[in-house]
Amino acid sequence: MTDRYRSFTNSRTGRRVASRLGLPRPAELRRYQPGEPLLPGPALLTATGNGQLSEILARVLDAAGVELHGVDDGRRRLSAIVVDATGVMGVADLAEVHATVGPALKRLQPSGRLLLFGRPVTDAGSTGEAAARQALDGLMRSVAKEVRAGATANLVVVDDGAEGSLESTVRFFLSGRSAFVSGQSVQVAARPTSTNDSPDWVRPLDGRVAVVTGAAQGIGAAIARVLARDGARVVCADLPAQGERLAEVANEVGGTGLQVDITASSAPDRIAGHATGRHGGLDVLVHNAGITRDRLLANMDAATWSSVLSVNLEAQLRINDGLLRSGALGAGSRIISASSTSGIAGNRGQANYAASKAGIIGMVRAAAPELASRSATINAVAPGFIETDMTASMPLAVREVARRLNSLRQGGQPVDVAETIAWLAQESSAGVNGQVVRVCGQNLVGA
Repeated sequence: MTDRYRSFTNSRTGRRVASRLGLPRPAELRRYQPGEPLLPGPALLTATGNGQLSEILARVLDAAGVELHGVDDGRRRLSAIVVDATGVMGVADLAEVHATVGPALKRLQPSGRLLLFGRPVTDAGSTGEAAARQALDGLMRSVAKEVRAGATANLVVVDDGAEGSLESTVRFFLSGRSAFVSGQSVQVAARPTSTNDSPDWVRPLDGRVAVVTGAAQGIGAAIARVLARDGARVVCADLPAQGERLAEVANEVGGTGLQVDITASSAPDRIAGHATGRHGGLDVLVHNAGITRDRLLANMDAATWSSVLSVNLEAQLRINDGLLRSGALGAGSRIISASSTSGIAGNRGQANYAASKAGIIGMVRAAAPELASRSATINAVAPGFIETDMTASMPLAVREVARRLNSLRQGGQPVDVAETIAWLAQESSAGVNGQVVRVCGQNLVGA
């Protein structure tokens, strides 16, 4: 759906009106297009104290064709500021981060990126070191609310030994793929040795087979398109009632359609049988299908409660268990589940929906160690306000408020959710496991 306010305030007349009246002007975000450079301009790479990642980050950025500078000359416009803060040992070291980042932010280009790198708080050698490491998170979240013109800020927490697992995460957060991801902290662990060390960054899913549930429309259809664009063979799954739309999406992406009720006990076998029989295997499972049945809890009957929990949560648990026990999802596989910011912050009239989406987060965190033992991963994405047919049907005033309640002052697009899922689906993203990534433009309320 078109955001007419954003379109108007980015027109010549609209810019003048917005400036005179002091109105917010949502930026046109830089989104990924195949073949474009990782960044449209130069990046500043700096380290704090005894930073341990600078050489690795420099190699990644150089391989991506980024014009890289290690010294800020105070004049150059920047597409990204990359800060290796893994050397932060105490509060005093934070002053160095401030001294570097503060002045450079003034020259950050539209849709620019601030990307910080730190170490886990749990591995700190002292209370002071733990405090300084956690301080990076607050710094990042605050800067994400300060930067303008579509710029974002994010933090990557790097485990010891995970330095070789960083490239896909660096590329995601610096590229247009992460247009609607800001104010997020993602942890990267050491990856299994089976991971491909020479990925094709144009088609990083080449040769992978992916199943996407709820693929007939909206976000699910966008996920199918992006996975196919990145090289995957896609099984588009949805209810038989969506058969016509499902066939259209499957044909569009060169995949196959599977009509299946995910709540049925036979769903795991049907998914495995179709993926294996038609495509030779299954590598990526995207749980996108979900429903809402909104009502205040005091007025909600048992059927309304259970229908949402059955589709949104119980079906995912059953399918995961079935596919893992059967071996259909093996080494190198990826499970990505669609949660929601409602599952993090709650939402009035959505107790059943929020419970199901919070349950997904619990499922992901609990299952991550088992998946890691299988050289596989499980992660979740938590969309905020995304422009879909569902949000288009909201009352105008409610929709406009929801659009502006994030740091980017606009709704996200289905492709923003799809790009995040495609990153997590990559074989080279093996170091990202048990994470919940919000695709919400950094919600200002609750989450």
